[in-house]
Amino acid sequence: MADAVVARWHGDNYQARVFWENALNLLLPNSCVVEVTFEADGPKAFDDVIVKYAPPVARSGQDRVSAEYHQIKWHVETGGRFGYENFTEPSFIGAQSFSLLERLQQARRAAPASAQFTFLTTYRAKDGDPLSLLISGNDNTLLVERLFDGTTDRSRMGKVRKCWREHLNLEDDEQLRSIVRSLRVVDGHRSLQELREQINIKAEAVGVLTCSAADSDFRYDELARQLKVRKLNALNRQALLQFCEEEGLLVDRPTEYDCFLPIAVRSFLGPAADIVGAAPEDTLLLTDDFRQRYLQEGREWQRNIRPKVESFLRAMIKKSAKLRLILDAHASIAFLAGTVIHLKSGIETQLVQKGRVGTRTWHVDDGSGVKGGYFEIEEDQPGEGRGIAIAINASQATTAQARAYVAAQVPSVGKFVSCAMPTGPGQQSVKGGQHAAALAEQISNYVRAMKEDDPDAVIHIFAAAPNGLLFYLGQHHQAMAPCIVYEFDFDRRGNKTYQPSFTVD
Repeated sequence: MADAVVARWHGDNYQARVFWENALNLLLPNSCVVEVTFEADGPKAFDDVIVKYAPPVARSGQDRVSAEYHQIKWHVETGGRFGYENFTEPSFIGAQSFSLLERLQQARRAAPASAQFTFLTTYRAKDGDPLSLLISGNDNTLLVERLFDGTTDRSRMGKVRKCWREHLNLEDDEQLRSIVRSLRVVDGHRSLQELREQINIKAEAVGVLTCSAADSDFRYDELARQLKVRKLNALNRQALLQFCEEEGLLVDRPTEYDCFLPIAVRSFLGPAADIVGAAPEDTLLLTDDFRQRYLQEGREWQRNIRPKVESFLRAMIKKSAKLRLILDAHASIAFLAGTVIHLKSGIETQLVQKGRVGTRTWHVDDGSGVKGGYFEIEEDQPGEGRGIAIAINASQATTAQARAYVAAQVPSVGKFVSCAMPTGPGQQSVKGGQHAAALAEQISNYVRAMKEDDPDAVIHIFAAAPNGLLFYLGQHHQAMAPCIVYEFDFDRRGNKTYQPSFTVD
Protein backbone atom coordinates (compact mmCIF):
# COMPACT_ATOMS: atom_id res chain seq x y z
CA MET A 1 0.00 0.00 0.00
CA ALA A 2 2.83 2.40 0.89
CA ASP A 3 4.47 1.82 -2.49
CA ALA A 4 1.17 2.50 -4.24
CA VAL A 5 0.82 5.82 -2.41
CA VAL A 6 4.35 6.87 -3.42
CA ALA A 7 3.64 5.90 -7.03
CA ARG A 8 0.47 8.01 -7.00
CA TRP A 9 2.43 10.98 -5.60
CA HIS A 10 5.04 10.61 -8.32
CA GLY A 11 2.34 10.41 -10.96
CA ASP A 12 0.77 13.64 -9.66
CA ASN A 13 4.19 15.32 -9.66
CA TYR A 14 4.86 14.16 -13.20
CA GLN A 15 1.63 15.75 -14.42
CA ALA A 16 2.50 18.97 -12.55
CA ARG A 17 5.93 19.10 -14.21
CA VAL A 18 4.52 18.61 -17.70
CA PHE A 19 2.26 21.56 -16.87
CA TRP A 20 5.18 23.78 -15.82
CA GLU A 21 7.27 22.69 -18.79
CA ASN A 22 4.55 24.24 -20.97
CA ALA A 23 3.47 27.09 -18.69
CA LEU A 24 6.92 28.66 -18.49
CA ASN A 25 6.78 29.06 -22.26
CA LEU A 26 4.23 31.81 -21.60
CA LEU A 27 7.08 34.00 -20.35
CA LEU A 28 9.47 33.39 -23.22
CA PRO A 29 9.71 36.18 -25.79
CA ASN A 30 7.65 35.67 -28.94
CA SER A 31 6.11 32.45 -27.66
CA CYS A 32 3.19 30.91 -29.54
CA VAL A 33 1.78 29.65 -26.22
CA VAL A 34 -1.01 31.92 -24.91
CA GLU A 35 -2.75 29.78 -22.28
CA VAL A 36 -1.91 26.65 -20.29
CA THR A 37 -4.40 24.84 -18.06
CA PHE A 38 -3.66 22.29 -15.33
CA GLU A 39 -6.35 19.65 -14.70
CA ALA A 40 -9.07 21.21 -16.82
CA ASP A 41 -12.78 20.37 -16.72
CA GLY A 42 -12.65 18.47 -19.99
CA PRO A 43 -12.62 16.91 -22.46
CA LYS A 44 -12.57 13.76 -20.34
CA ALA A 45 -9.24 11.89 -20.19
CA PHE A 46 -7.44 14.52 -22.30
CA ASP A 47 -7.73 17.16 -19.60
CA ASP A 48 -4.48 16.76 -17.64
CA VAL A 49 -2.77 19.69 -19.36
CA ILE A 50 -4.21 21.89 -22.11
CA VAL A 51 -2.01 24.23 -24.17
CA LYS A 52 -3.44 26.90 -26.49
CA TYR A 53 -1.51 28.59 -29.29
CA ALA A 54 -1.89 31.91 -31.10
CA PRO A 55 -1.05 31.93 -33.86
CA PRO A 56 -1.78 28.22 -34.33
CA VAL A 57 1.36 26.11 -34.75
CA ALA A 58 2.30 23.99 -37.74
CA ARG A 59 2.72 20.25 -37.52
CA SER A 60 3.34 17.53 -40.10
CA GLY A 61 -0.14 17.74 -41.55
CA GLN A 62 -1.81 20.50 -43.52
CA ASP A 63 -3.82 21.87 -40.59
CA ARG A 64 -2.37 24.15 -37.94
CA VAL A 65 -3.00 23.38 -34.26
CA SER A 66 -4.68 25.94 -32.00
CA ALA A 67 -4.97 23.78 -28.88
CA GLU A 68 -3.40 20.61 -27.53
CA TYR A 69 -5.07 18.34 -24.98
CA HIS A 70 -2.85 15.95 -23.02
CA GLN A 71 -3.45 12.63 -21.33
CA ILE A 72 -0.38 11.89 -19.20
CA LYS A 73 0.62 8.45 -17.93
CA TRP A 74 3.68 8.10 -15.70
CA HIS A 75 4.91 4.65 -14.68
CA VAL A 76 7.28 3.53 -11.93
CA GLU A 77 9.39 1.51 -14.35
CA THR A 78 10.44 2.40 -17.89
CA GLY A 79 10.34 -1.12 -19.34
CA GLY A 80 6.66 -1.15 -20.23
CA ARG A 81 5.65 -1.51 -23.87
CA PHE A 82 2.34 -1.06 -25.66
CA GLY A 83 0.84 -1.66 -29.08
CA TYR A 84 -2.15 -0.63 -31.17
CA GLU A 85 -4.52 -3.09 -29.47
CA ASN A 86 -3.92 -1.45 -26.07
CA PHE A 87 -5.70 1.65 -27.34
CA THR A 88 -8.95 -0.38 -27.26
CA GLU A 89 -8.52 -1.50 -23.62
CA PRO A 90 -9.88 0.73 -20.80
CA SER A 91 -7.44 -0.78 -18.30
CA PHE A 92 -4.49 0.55 -20.36
CA ILE A 93 -5.33 4.08 -19.23
CA GLY A 94 -6.49 3.05 -15.77
CA ALA A 95 -10.18 3.22 -16.67
CA GLN A 96 -13.03 0.76 -16.30
CA SER A 97 -15.46 1.68 -19.06
CA PHE A 98 -13.83 3.68 -21.83
CA SER A 99 -10.66 3.10 -23.84
CA LEU A 100 -8.19 5.69 -25.08
CA LEU A 101 -9.79 5.59 -28.55
CA GLU A 102 -13.28 6.00 -27.13
CA ARG A 103 -12.15 8.99 -25.09
CA LEU A 104 -10.50 10.42 -28.20
CA GLN A 105 -13.74 9.97 -30.14
CA GLN A 106 -15.69 11.79 -27.42
CA ALA A 107 -13.11 14.57 -27.14
CA ARG A 108 -13.05 15.06 -30.88
CA ARG A 109 -16.77 15.91 -30.81
CA ALA A 110 -16.37 18.53 -28.06
CA ALA A 111 -13.11 20.24 -29.01
CA PRO A 112 -12.36 22.71 -31.81
CA ALA A 113 -11.61 21.23 -35.22
CA SER A 114 -8.06 22.59 -35.00
CA ALA A 115 -7.33 20.77 -31.73
CA GLN A 116 -4.84 17.97 -31.27
CA PHE A 117 -4.84 15.22 -28.63
CA THR A 118 -1.62 13.93 -27.11
CA PHE A 119 -1.13 10.68 -25.24
CA LEU A 120 2.11 11.21 -23.30
CA THR A 121 3.68 8.32 -21.45
CA THR A 122 6.96 7.03 -20.06
CA TYR A 123 6.23 3.63 -21.66
CA ARG A 124 7.35 2.95 -25.23
CA ALA A 125 5.65 1.52 -28.29
CA LYS A 126 6.52 -2.15 -28.82
CA ASP A 127 9.25 -2.88 -31.31
CA GLY A 128 7.68 -4.60 -34.30
CA ASP A 129 4.14 -3.54 -33.46
CA PRO A 130 2.43 -1.66 -36.32
CA LEU A 131 1.94 1.28 -33.95
CA SER A 132 5.70 1.85 -33.82
CA LEU A 133 5.61 2.47 -37.58
CA LEU A 134 2.77 4.97 -37.27
CA ILE A 135 4.40 7.43 -34.83
CA SER A 136 6.08 10.29 -36.68
CA GLY A 137 9.75 10.77 -35.90
CA ASN A 138 9.16 14.42 -36.69
CA ASP A 139 6.49 15.48 -34.19
CA ASN A 140 4.93 12.25 -32.83
CA THR A 141 1.72 12.73 -34.77
CA LEU A 142 0.06 9.66 -36.22
CA LEU A 143 1.15 9.02 -39.81
CA VAL A 144 -2.36 8.80 -41.21
CA GLU A 145 -1.17 8.38 -44.79
CA ARG A 146 0.67 5.23 -43.69
CA LEU A 147 -2.29 3.92 -41.70
CA PHE A 148 -4.73 4.53 -44.55
CA ASP A 149 -2.51 3.14 -47.27
CA GLY A 150 -5.23 1.64 -49.45
CA THR A 151 -4.55 -1.97 -48.45
CA THR A 152 -7.16 -4.52 -47.40
CA ASP A 153 -8.10 -5.45 -43.85
CA ARG A 154 -5.80 -8.46 -44.15
CA SER A 155 -2.68 -6.29 -44.48
CA ARG A 156 -0.57 -5.13 -41.57
CA MET A 157 -2.10 -1.67 -41.47
CA GLY A 158 -5.50 -3.05 -42.43
CA LYS A 159 -5.58 -5.07 -39.22
CA VAL A 160 -4.98 -1.89 -37.22
CA ARG A 161 -7.77 -0.06 -39.04
CA LYS A 162 -10.17 -2.99 -38.65
CA CYS A 163 -9.42 -3.34 -34.92
CA TRP A 164 -9.93 0.36 -34.21
CA ARG A 165 -12.90 0.76 -36.56
CA GLU A 166 -14.84 -2.14 -35.06
CA HIS A 167 -13.97 -1.06 -31.52
CA LEU A 168 -15.50 2.37 -32.20
CA ASN A 169 -18.45 0.94 -34.14
CA LEU A 170 -17.60 2.98 -37.23
CA GLU A 171 -18.96 2.32 -40.69
CA ASP A 172 -15.84 2.99 -42.73
CA ASP A 173 -12.21 4.10 -42.71
CA GLU A 174 -13.07 7.74 -43.44
CA GLN A 175 -14.88 8.01 -40.13
CA LEU A 176 -11.85 6.52 -38.39
CA ARG A 177 -9.50 8.88 -40.19
CA SER A 178 -11.45 11.92 -38.95
CA ILE A 179 -10.89 10.75 -35.36
CA VAL A 180 -7.29 9.54 -35.30
CA ARG A 181 -5.81 12.25 -37.57
CA SER A 182 -5.59 14.50 -34.50
CA LEU A 183 -3.77 11.96 -32.28
CA ARG A 184 -0.16 12.31 -31.10
CA VAL A 185 1.66 9.56 -29.22
CA VAL A 186 4.62 10.82 -27.20
CA ASP A 187 6.21 7.64 -25.86
CA GLY A 188 9.35 7.24 -23.75
CA HIS A 189 8.92 10.76 -22.35
CA ARG A 190 11.38 12.30 -19.92
CA SER A 191 11.85 11.05 -16.37
CA LEU A 192 10.77 13.02 -13.31
CA GLN A 193 14.36 14.13 -12.77
CA GLU A 194 14.81 15.21 -16.39
CA LEU A 195 11.62 17.26 -16.21
CA ARG A 196 12.87 18.90 -13.02
CA GLU A 197 16.12 19.87 -14.75
CA GLN A 198 14.24 21.16 -17.80
CA ILE A 199 11.94 23.31 -15.67
CA ASN A 200 14.93 24.78 -13.83
CA ILE A 201 16.57 25.66 -17.16
CA LYS A 202 13.43 27.37 -18.44
CA ALA A 203 12.85 29.10 -15.09
CA GLU A 204 16.32 30.60 -15.19
CA ALA A 205 15.80 31.76 -18.78
CA VAL A 206 12.51 33.57 -18.05
CA GLY A 207 13.57 35.05 -14.72
CA VAL A 208 11.75 32.98 -12.11
CA LEU A 209 13.09 31.07 -9.15
CA THR A 210 14.93 27.79 -9.69
CA CYS A 211 15.06 24.93 -7.18
CA SER A 212 18.35 23.56 -5.94
CA ALA A 213 19.26 20.00 -6.85
CA ALA A 214 20.17 19.52 -3.17
CA ASP A 215 16.53 20.08 -2.08
CA SER A 216 14.46 16.97 -1.42
CA ASP A 217 11.28 18.63 -2.61
CA PHE A 218 10.55 20.53 -5.81
CA ARG A 219 8.44 23.58 -5.09
CA TYR A 220 6.72 23.69 -8.45
CA ASP A 221 4.99 20.35 -7.83
CA GLU A 222 2.92 21.77 -4.96
CA LEU A 223 2.46 25.14 -6.70
CA ALA A 224 0.62 23.42 -9.56
CA ARG A 225 -1.81 21.86 -7.10
CA GLN A 226 -2.33 25.20 -5.35
CA LEU A 227 -3.28 26.74 -8.68
CA LYS A 228 -6.04 24.15 -8.98
CA VAL A 229 -7.19 24.70 -5.39
CA ARG A 230 -7.36 28.47 -5.97
CA LYS A 231 -9.13 27.98 -9.33
CA LEU A 232 -6.26 29.77 -11.10
CA ASN A 233 -5.31 26.71 -13.12
CA ALA A 234 -5.90 28.34 -16.54
CA LEU A 235 -2.98 30.74 -16.95
CA ASN A 236 -2.14 33.31 -19.57
CA ARG A 237 1.07 35.35 -19.49
CA GLN A 238 -0.29 38.11 -17.25
CA ALA A 239 -1.91 35.69 -14.78
CA LEU A 240 1.30 33.67 -14.52
CA LEU A 241 3.38 36.79 -13.90
CA GLN A 242 0.98 37.89 -11.18
CA PHE A 243 1.06 34.44 -9.55
CA CYS A 244 4.86 34.37 -9.65
CA GLU A 245 4.99 37.82 -8.06
CA GLU A 246 2.58 36.80 -5.28
CA GLU A 247 4.63 33.67 -4.56
CA GLY A 248 7.97 35.52 -4.58
CA LEU A 249 9.19 33.63 -7.64
CA LEU A 250 10.32 36.56 -9.80
CA VAL A 251 14.04 37.18 -10.05
CA ASP A 252 16.10 39.29 -12.42
CA ARG A 253 16.68 37.67 -15.78
CA PRO A 254 20.30 37.85 -16.96
CA THR A 255 20.56 40.97 -19.12
CA GLU A 256 22.71 39.30 -21.76
CA TYR A 257 19.85 36.92 -22.59
CA ASP A 258 17.60 39.79 -23.66
CA CYS A 259 20.04 41.47 -26.03
CA PHE A 260 20.25 38.50 -28.41
CA LEU A 261 17.80 38.40 -31.31
CA PRO A 262 16.11 34.97 -31.42
CA ILE A 263 15.97 33.56 -34.95
CA ALA A 264 14.80 30.13 -36.04
CA VAL A 265 15.36 27.80 -38.96
CA ARG A 266 12.92 24.90 -38.98
CA SER A 267 13.05 22.10 -41.51
CA PHE A 268 10.99 19.91 -39.18
CA LEU A 269 8.85 20.67 -36.16
CA GLY A 270 9.32 19.12 -32.73
CA PRO A 271 6.77 18.86 -29.91
CA ALA A 272 4.78 22.06 -29.53
CA ALA A 273 6.19 22.65 -26.04
CA ASP A 274 9.42 23.68 -27.76
CA ILE A 275 7.93 25.95 -30.44
CA VAL A 276 9.02 29.18 -28.80
CA GLY A 277 11.60 31.87 -29.04
CA ALA A 278 11.49 33.55 -32.48
CA ALA A 279 8.99 35.92 -34.07
CA PRO A 280 7.40 34.80 -37.37
CA GLU A 281 9.38 37.44 -39.29
CA ASP A 282 12.59 36.04 -37.76
CA THR A 283 11.75 32.43 -38.63
CA LEU A 284 12.58 30.47 -41.78
CA LEU A 285 10.09 27.64 -42.23
CA LEU A 286 11.30 24.96 -44.61
CA THR A 287 8.68 22.41 -43.64
CA ASP A 288 6.96 22.65 -47.03
CA ASP A 289 10.20 21.41 -48.60
CA PHE A 290 10.25 18.28 -46.41
CA ARG A 291 7.95 15.46 -45.38
CA GLN A 292 9.19 14.34 -41.99
CA ARG A 293 12.97 14.56 -42.44
CA TYR A 294 12.95 13.76 -46.15
CA LEU A 295 13.04 16.16 -49.07
CA GLN A 296 9.81 16.46 -50.98
CA GLU A 297 9.89 15.02 -54.47
CA GLY A 298 11.42 17.48 -56.90
CA ARG A 299 13.40 19.38 -54.21
CA GLU A 300 17.21 19.47 -54.08
CA TRP A 301 19.46 20.44 -51.19
CA GLN A 302 21.85 22.57 -53.22
CA ARG A 303 19.34 24.17 -55.58
CA ASN A 304 16.30 24.69 -53.32
CA ILE A 305 17.35 24.63 -49.68
CA ARG A 306 20.76 26.30 -49.64
CA PRO A 307 19.72 29.67 -51.18
CA LYS A 308 16.81 30.02 -48.74
CA VAL A 309 18.98 29.38 -45.68
CA GLU A 310 21.81 31.64 -46.79
CA SER A 311 19.51 34.51 -47.77
CA PHE A 312 17.60 34.32 -44.51
CA LEU A 313 20.71 34.28 -42.33
CA ARG A 314 22.33 37.16 -44.19
CA ALA A 315 19.16 39.19 -43.65
CA MET A 316 19.22 38.37 -39.93
CA ILE A 317 22.87 39.43 -39.67
CA LYS A 318 21.82 42.87 -40.90
CA LYS A 319 19.22 43.09 -38.12
CA SER A 320 21.51 42.25 -35.20
CA ALA A 321 25.14 41.48 -34.36
CA LYS A 322 23.93 39.17 -31.57
CA LEU A 323 21.85 36.18 -32.64
CA ARG A 324 20.29 33.31 -30.72
CA LEU A 325 19.86 30.44 -33.18
CA ILE A 326 17.04 27.94 -32.84
CA LEU A 327 17.86 25.17 -35.29
CA ASP A 328 15.01 22.65 -35.49
CA ALA A 329 16.74 21.52 -38.62
CA HIS A 330 18.84 18.87 -40.30
CA ALA A 331 22.52 18.59 -39.40
CA SER A 332 23.48 19.78 -42.87
CA ILE A 333 21.53 23.01 -42.32
CA ALA A 334 23.31 23.57 -39.00
CA PHE A 335 26.65 23.17 -40.78
CA LEU A 336 25.54 25.55 -43.55
CA ALA A 337 24.46 28.12 -40.94
CA GLY A 338 28.00 28.05 -39.58
CA THR A 339 29.42 28.76 -43.01
CA VAL A 340 27.31 31.93 -43.22
CA ILE A 341 27.85 33.09 -39.63
CA HIS A 342 31.54 32.17 -39.81
CA LEU A 343 34.36 33.02 -37.41
CA LYS A 344 35.18 36.30 -39.13
CA SER A 345 31.58 37.46 -39.52
CA GLY A 346 31.73 39.50 -36.32
CA ILE A 347 28.43 37.98 -35.13
CA GLU A 348 28.07 36.80 -31.54
CA THR A 349 25.89 33.71 -31.33
CA GLN A 350 24.00 31.60 -28.84
CA LEU A 351 22.59 28.21 -29.84
CA VAL A 352 19.38 26.71 -28.48
CA GLN A 353 20.40 23.06 -28.18
CA LYS A 354 17.76 20.43 -27.51
CA GLY A 355 18.61 17.07 -26.03
CA ARG A 356 17.74 14.36 -23.55
CA VAL A 357 17.67 16.73 -20.57
CA GLY A 358 15.69 19.40 -22.38
CA THR A 359 16.57 22.71 -23.98
CA ARG A 360 19.77 24.58 -23.14
CA THR A 361 21.51 27.65 -24.47
CA TRP A 362 25.03 26.96 -25.74
CA HIS A 363 27.70 29.57 -26.36
CA VAL A 364 31.46 29.43 -26.70
CA ASP A 365 32.13 30.70 -23.18
CA ASP A 366 29.42 28.78 -21.28
CA GLY A 367 31.98 27.05 -19.06
CA SER A 368 31.49 23.55 -20.48
CA GLY A 369 35.19 23.46 -21.47
CA VAL A 370 36.40 20.03 -22.51
CA LYS A 371 34.84 18.12 -19.61
CA GLY A 372 33.91 15.33 -21.96
CA GLY A 373 37.40 15.16 -23.46
CA TYR A 374 38.59 15.56 -27.02
CA PHE A 375 37.99 13.19 -29.92
CA GLU A 376 40.19 10.16 -30.26
CA ILE A 377 41.10 10.18 -33.95
CA GLU A 378 42.03 7.17 -36.06
CA GLU A 379 43.04 7.28 -39.71
CA ASP A 380 43.41 4.61 -42.37
CA GLN A 381 43.69 4.43 -46.15
CA PRO A 382 40.92 2.41 -47.83
CA GLY A 383 41.83 3.50 -51.35
CA GLU A 384 44.12 5.54 -53.60
CA GLY A 385 41.83 8.51 -54.20
CA ARG A 386 42.42 12.10 -53.14
CA GLY A 387 39.21 12.46 -51.12
CA ILE A 388 39.08 12.37 -47.32
CA ALA A 389 36.09 11.03 -45.37
CA ILE A 390 35.48 12.22 -41.79
CA ALA A 391 33.16 10.20 -39.53
CA ILE A 392 32.13 12.10 -36.38
CA ASN A 393 30.83 9.77 -33.68
CA ALA A 394 29.42 12.07 -30.98
CA SER A 395 25.72 11.34 -30.42
CA GLN A 396 25.76 7.95 -32.14
CA ALA A 397 28.25 5.62 -33.77
CA THR A 398 28.52 6.40 -37.46
CA THR A 399 31.85 4.99 -38.59
CA ALA A 400 30.56 1.60 -39.77
CA GLN A 401 27.72 3.08 -41.85
CA ALA A 402 29.93 5.82 -43.25
CA ARG A 403 32.66 3.36 -44.19
CA ALA A 404 30.16 1.10 -45.96
CA TYR A 405 28.69 4.05 -47.86
CA VAL A 406 32.12 5.32 -48.92
CA ALA A 407 33.15 1.89 -50.14
CA ALA A 408 30.00 1.57 -52.25
CA GLN A 409 29.40 5.14 -53.42
CA VAL A 410 32.52 7.32 -53.11
CA PRO A 411 35.51 5.57 -54.75
CA SER A 412 37.40 8.88 -54.81
CA VAL A 413 38.03 8.63 -51.06
CA GLY A 414 41.58 7.54 -50.23
CA LYS A 415 41.70 8.38 -46.53
CA PHE A 416 39.14 7.64 -43.84
CA VAL A 417 39.22 9.46 -40.50
CA SER A 418 37.13 8.34 -37.51
CA CYS A 419 36.56 10.74 -34.59
CA ALA A 420 35.24 9.07 -31.42
CA MET A 421 34.55 10.36 -27.91
CA PRO A 422 36.71 8.78 -25.17
CA THR A 423 33.62 7.47 -23.35
CA GLY A 424 31.83 6.42 -26.54
CA PRO A 425 28.92 8.11 -28.33
CA GLY A 426 25.93 9.37 -26.38
CA GLN A 427 23.29 12.07 -26.24
CA GLN A 428 25.23 13.94 -23.55
CA SER A 429 28.79 13.32 -24.75
CA VAL A 430 29.10 16.95 -25.84
CA LYS A 431 28.74 19.02 -22.69
CA GLY A 432 27.95 22.47 -24.05
CA GLY A 433 28.86 25.22 -26.45
CA GLN A 434 32.45 25.69 -25.30
CA HIS A 435 33.04 21.94 -25.51
CA ALA A 436 31.41 21.73 -28.97
CA ALA A 437 33.49 24.64 -30.26
CA ALA A 438 36.69 22.98 -28.99
CA LEU A 439 35.80 19.70 -30.70
CA ALA A 440 35.00 21.51 -33.96
CA GLU A 441 38.35 23.28 -33.83
CA GLN A 442 40.12 19.98 -33.17
CA ILE A 443 38.59 18.46 -36.33
CA SER A 444 39.33 21.60 -38.35
CA ASN A 445 43.00 21.62 -37.30
CA TYR A 446 43.36 17.93 -38.09
CA VAL A 447 41.83 18.35 -41.57
CA ARG A 448 43.92 21.44 -42.29
CA ALA A 449 47.10 19.46 -41.53
CA MET A 450 45.95 16.58 -43.78
CA LYS A 451 45.34 18.97 -46.68
CA GLU A 452 48.73 20.69 -46.61
CA ASP A 453 50.00 18.60 -49.53
CA ASP A 454 46.68 18.68 -51.43
CA PRO A 455 44.56 21.78 -50.66
CA ASP A 456 41.95 20.80 -53.26
CA ALA A 457 41.21 17.40 -51.71
CA VAL A 458 37.45 17.03 -51.14
CA ILE A 459 36.34 16.43 -47.55
CA HIS A 460 33.28 14.19 -47.06
CA ILE A 461 31.60 14.82 -43.68
CA PHE A 462 29.50 12.10 -42.02
CA ALA A 463 28.33 13.28 -38.60
CA ALA A 464 26.13 11.99 -35.79
CA ALA A 465 26.44 14.98 -33.47
CA PRO A 466 24.46 17.83 -31.87
CA ASN A 467 23.55 20.63 -34.24
CA GLY A 468 25.66 22.95 -32.10
CA LEU A 469 28.81 21.03 -32.97
CA LEU A 470 27.90 21.02 -36.69
CA PHE A 471 27.33 24.79 -36.55
CA TYR A 472 30.74 25.40 -34.99
CA LEU A 473 32.34 23.03 -37.50
CA GLY A 474 30.69 24.96 -40.32
CA GLN A 475 32.36 28.11 -39.01
CA HIS A 476 35.67 26.44 -39.90
CA HIS A 477 34.58 25.51 -43.43
CA GLN A 478 37.34 27.54 -45.07
CA ALA A 479 39.92 25.20 -43.53
CA MET A 480 38.12 22.16 -44.97
CA ALA A 481 36.67 23.34 -48.30
CA PRO A 482 35.83 21.95 -50.69
CA CYS A 483 33.62 19.70 -48.62
CA ILE A 484 30.40 17.70 -48.94
CA VAL A 485 28.02 17.17 -46.02
CA TYR A 486 25.90 14.01 -45.81
CA GLU A 487 22.54 13.26 -44.21
CA PHE A 488 21.79 9.85 -42.70
CA ASP A 489 18.40 8.16 -42.64
CA PHE A 490 18.28 7.77 -38.85
CA ASP A 491 14.52 7.13 -38.88
CA ARG A 492 15.16 4.26 -41.33
CA ARG A 493 12.09 5.24 -43.33
CA GLY A 494 13.88 6.26 -46.52
CA ASN A 495 16.99 4.88 -48.17
CA LYS A 496 18.44 3.64 -44.83
CA THR A 497 21.85 5.09 -45.65
CA TYR A 498 23.54 8.40 -46.43
CA GLN A 499 22.82 10.94 -49.10
CA PRO A 500 24.87 14.04 -50.01
CA SER A 501 23.28 17.39 -49.16
CA PHE A 502 25.40 20.56 -49.53
CA THR A 503 28.66 21.01 -51.38
CA VAL A 504 30.60 23.91 -49.86
CA ASP A 505 33.64 25.41 -51.55
